Amino acid sequence: MPIRIDVAEESFDTLAEYATIPIAFEVRDVLDLSTMTPRSIETTYVKNYDLDGGSPTDWPARFDVSRWVLLVARVDGRRVGGAVVAFDTPEVHMLGGQRDVALLWDLRVAPELRGRGVGTALFRATERWAEAKRCTVLEVETQDINVPACRFYARMGCRLGAIDRKAYVEFPNEVQLLWTKRLASG
Repeated sequence: MPIRIDVAEESFDTLAEYATIPIAFEVRDVLDLSTMTPRSIETTYVKNYDLDGGSPTDWPARFDVSRWVLLVARVDGRRVGGAVVAFDTPEVHMLGGQRDVALLWDLRVAPELRGRGVGTALFRATERWAEAKRCTVLEVETQDINVPACRFYARMGCRLGAIDRKAYVEFPNEVQLLWTKRLASG
C-alpha cells in the first residue's frame, strides 16, 4: 500500500532529532567492482556511519553548513527520513571548489520504511534543491559495502564516476565510490 511522504526543509537546529533516524545497516555482501554485482561475505556485520564518521550533530562544528540544506521526510507527521546536501563549501574536497556541484552528504531512512519510497522522495527533493541552486551535477559518496545504496543510486540515474580504494585509512576493506548525476539545470 502506498504511503504519503511529505518532504520539507528544516533548520540545522534540528540535527539532534535528525540523528535519531538510524543510518546503520547490515553488511551481507560487497559490490564486486569488476562485475558490478554483489559478492557474499563470510561474516555479516553492522555498519553505522554515525559511529564511524561522527554524529550529524558534529557537522556544524566541522563545516560551514550555512549553504547546506537539511531535508526531512515525514509520514503521518512522524520523522522517517532525511537528507543533507552540501553546496559551495570549500572545505568539502568532494565539491572541488565548484559552485555548480551539490553533494548528497547524508541520506537516511527509518529501517521499517526502507524500500517504501522515502529515499526516492528525499533524492528527488535533493535534485530539485540542487537545480534551484543552478547546480549541474549532483554527487554522492558511498562504499562498496553498501550494496543497497549502490543499487538505489543507480536506479536514481547516477553513474559511477570514481573508485578510490585507499580513501579510508581507518577502514582499509572499504572502497569509496563516487556517483554522479547530471541535473536538468546542466
